[in-house]
Amino acid sequence: MQTASWIQLYLRETEGAPIKDTADLEASLADAERFLKWKANKRDIRLEEVTDRCWIKSCTGGYITEVHLHAHGSLDEYTLFDSLHTTGHWELEEGVLHITIHKGSNTYQLSVVGSCRPAIHSAIEYKNGEIHSYLKLAPVS
Repeated sequence: MQTASWIQLYLRETEGAPIKDTADLEASLADAERFLKWKANKRDIRLEEVTDRCWIKSCTGGYITEVHLHAHGSLDEYTLFDSLHTTGHWELEEGVLHITIHKGSNTYQLSVVGSCRPAIHSAIEYKNGEIHSYLKLAPVS
């Protein structure tokens, strides 16, 4: 996960700051004591939490989906109440869950960072390469 993405997530979770464009971030925050303390409360996501599991994904705008992560790296996403279906893929790299979802002509990308407690994880989502939303995700099965 890129340093800028870590800093965006840090600012959102510690200060409630609006998500900033990567050009507006100060890379020096990555060395700050407060940043390192926040990061110590994060953990690697494990393969057994991902493979053939369903996760609930929610954004600040209230859009909620269920994401089914299949063992071979593909995924199916369904809106929680009307079952609108989209597809994508995932990979686990150095404890960070990278997800790409395709909805029509749009591509959504997020890197999910594990939380020590509770097991509700977080991410910054990008839509077509632009910052889009702050997310919370939790495995449910």
